[in-house]
Amino acid sequence: MNESSRTLDVVVIGGGQAGLALGWHLQQHGLDFLILDEQTRPGGNWRNYYDSLQLFSPAEYSGLPGLPFPADPKSYPLRDEVVKYLEMYAAEFRLPYQGGTRVVGVAQKGKLFEIRCDTGATFTTHAVVVASGGFSRPFTPNIPGLEGFSGTCLHSSAYRTPEPFAGQRVVVVGAANSAVQIAYELAGVAQVSLATREKIRFFPQRILGLEFHTWLKFTRLEHTRWLSDQRTPVLDSGKYRHALNTGRFQRRAMFQQVLPEGVVWSDASTTQIDALIFATGFQPNLDFLTALPITDHGGRVLQRNGVASQVPGVYFVGLPRQRNFASATLRGVGADAGYLMPRLLRHLSKDCSSHLSASPRQV
Repeated sequence: MNESSRTLDVVVIGGGQAGLALGWHLQQHGLDFLILDEQTRPGGNWRNYYDSLQLFSPAEYSGLPGLPFPADPKSYPLRDEVVKYLEMYAAEFRLPYQGGTRVVGVAQKGKLFEIRCDTGATFTTHAVVVASGGFSRPFTPNIPGLEGFSGTCLHSSAYRTPEPFAGQRVVVVGAANSAVQIAYELAGVAQVSLATREKIRFFPQRILGLEFHTWLKFTRLEHTRWLSDQRTPVLDSGKYRHALNTGRFQRRAMFQQVLPEGVVWSDASTTQIDALIFATGFQPNLDFLTALPITDHGGRVLQRNGVASQVPGVYFVGLPRQRNFASATLRGVGADAGYLMPRLLRHLSKDCSSHLSASPRQV
């Protein structure tokens, strides 16, 4: 068994946007830390999303602390641009990233924590920051008959390009940005229905000449939980609403049952289909924390603004609605990480004898 020879100040679990943003703050304070991630390279799950994914926030609002997003500030970056940026970010600040390492367990050892990994390695640390995000465990609703469907059935996390669905009848499930983007793209090669439990809520990309995210900043609504991550309206320049109104794809009320070769709609009518794609969101990956009192009986994370309620020394970055509607986004994780730092430093000052910087250092 490989074992770290020193006790770290902090171990960050997750090397996506949240873990990297937190790493930048830890580095500013001269802390001894390590970022662990099962992906071999920094970037989290971004490289696993569909090829044409486009941010609904412009580049000027999509940078992490210390390094603006290298693109036209008014442009909306694509998936591959985000992946490249996150890899560049980790390299630019020389963040201590150990990839290909999946954390399988976290246990308390007195005032310390022991991190166990699938490689056999263990790490001892004074504090743990969980930055595994809210988008690593695809969620598919339990619908009667789904297990017997004979066509293609996948979550949006496994969708890449529209070409494999050419000429097919496809139902996309979901009402948020990803569902609408995928339905729009598929409609160029397939017959597409978008199944939702409620009507799609479109919101203009620009309001009185201001980009949506600029409007949020000026109104300070970005600091609230006004929107949840799963109910965020579809930001639209008019393209998606026009496509729906002109029949490029159709919206239907959510089906009630799945048949081997189709679905049963709410009005009891049936439609034969070839594929089901569920753009129904994700759940946080917290399986490695089962030895700690981190969640309640309903599975909700026991935390307040990123600070674990029951376990001193455990923190979170990147959870949906952690502090506000942007907490699980590129634009929100930096601020949330910065909010945690004074609390994390206070814990470390009480718990360990290592020297901690009194103020941030320049990199």
